[in-house]
Amino acid sequence: MSDMNAMRIIEALRSGIPSRAVGKYFSEARPGIIRLVSEKMDSIVNTGISTSYLYTGKYGEGKTHLLNTAMTMAQENNMVVSFISVSKEAPLDKLFVIYRNIVHNTYLPKHEQPGFLNALWDIGKNSPIASELLVYTAKELETDKLYYLLKSFLGSDDQDERFRLLADLEGDFISNNDLKRIYKRITGNTAKYNIPFSKTKHSMDYFCFLSHLFSAMGYSGWVILIDEVELLGRLGKKARQNSYRSMYRFLQPKSTLKSTLTMFAVSSMYDEEVIQGKHEYENLELFFPNDPGPGKTVLDAISDAKQLNPLTRDEITQVISRIMDFHGAAYDWTPDIELGTLVQMAEEGGSLLRTKLRSAIEYLDQKYQYGNGGNVTVGELTQEDLSHEEIETDDETPSLDNLMDDSM
Repeated sequence: MSDMNAMRIIEALRSGIPSRAVGKYFSEARPGIIRLVSEKMDSIVNTGISTSYLYTGKYGEGKTHLLNTAMTMAQENNMVVSFISVSKEAPLDKLFVIYRNIVHNTYLPKHEQPGFLNALWDIGKNSPIASELLVYTAKELETDKLYYLLKSFLGSDDQDERFRLLADLEGDFISNNDLKRIYKRITGNTAKYNIPFSKTKHSMDYFCFLSHLFSAMGYSGWVILIDEVELLGRLGKKARQNSYRSMYRFLQPKSTLKSTLTMFAVSSMYDEEVIQGKHEYENLELFFPNDPGPGKTVLDAISDAKQLNPLTRDEITQVISRIMDFHGAAYDWTPDIELGTLVQMAEEGGSLLRTKLRSAIEYLDQKYQYGNGGNVTVGELTQEDLSHEEIETDDETPSLDNLMDDSM
């Protein structure tokens, strides 16, 4: 009988679509990097100190696969995971837009679908979790808006009002004056903000709040995965510089962000085509002459980042062996093929990891359907040049052209 899970994995590899299932079952590749990511996860669990990891790689060499593997590792370690890809709907130049996208793409351990805010619904106003979060939001954040929001949510007995307050935590921010009125009605007291909340200035408070919420809920940490960062190259000069400042908040996190690992995947071409090609260091001095530090830190991090090396012959052999097993389970047959022959076919099928794996699957398909396999060459696609005309915009989400998804 065919194994539907194995069939989904083979179809994902054949199509090149990023897949969490692939990351789950093919984590043995690049053991050195997997070990490094594991050590970073262990560190935030043991110390509560947030950290980051930014890496680069060529198109089709497995940047997205590594993020999917990290997602599986995190969930197996009782960590919450958020996974987004940079796009026109999820730009990095506005932190409050990033927050909204991350909230809608956050997975609790052992949950296949995103979502977590419903867990707040049943927290009692006198519970230990509520007490811990109220103390934190009152004293540790840049503003105290979230204290008044949480206090109002916990004290309200109006279901519609509670939904409205919960929507604020999803990124549909309630105005300061509306929150004051709600807080006054529920508690009888007047909210006196230490600093009026602004979504363009203080959205990092929400990330810090979530990191403490997940800890209070009993999870071991939070892993934020951000893919296709190279799409920043399609933004205008100022939007790119603002994006670097957003990235800095996670690359160099403050202590108020608890037990959080943020991973960024970037094309290895970004340094040459954008940082050097578009003179990003000069642009940094142009837009932020009095505070170039955050942007420079990010540009240096991208330029100096470790690049994913092509898999070794032994690592490719391990992956191809797993593919044979899954192909046999998917179509209920026993591949009568020498592993070395299939590896050789994969090596000859193309230069990129993605095309090697697709070549191996195509050869297996031919053997399964016709009893023999010929020479297989899968056409390769290369990443588009990032250095065309910039797009300047004042819209909330700047316009970006589409690039091919970067997966296996």
